[in-house]
Amino acid sequence: MSENIETARRYIQRLSEGATAEEFGDFLAPDIEQQEFPNRLVPNGATRNLDAIKEGRRRGQALLREEHFEIVNIFGSGRNVVAEVIWTGTVRDQVGPFAAGQQLRARFAVFMEFEKGRIVRQRNYDCFDPW
Repeated sequence: MSENIETARRYIQRLSEGATAEEFGDFLAPDIEQQEFPNRLVPNGATRNLDAIKEGRRRGQALLREEHFEIVNIFGSGRNVVAEVIWTGTVRDQVGPFAAGQQLRARFAVFMEFEKGRIVRQRNYDCFDPW
């Protein structure tokens, strides 16, 4: 269990450090399923496989100049790890409803299920601050 918590911490830290989609191999199983429940950015929610997760990461990095993930709480039991995270991102260029330099902020809970040291299922419950 503690190994899964440490892997989850490293994964979230690498996201803060700007890890590219290609660097996810150490953390995500090839057959991962990620579910993002409805929120302000994804009003209908989404279910993604590894390729879709990587494409989303590329789009996010194109939109943002920088981002930071702060773990508020993290817990584990068996194969499962749950983290409460505060995310902040700075918009790179004006696009859609976002202004260049605008700060975006969200609190979210992420539930991760591990097999053989990698995340096989991930569920995100995101709550974005108004902008």
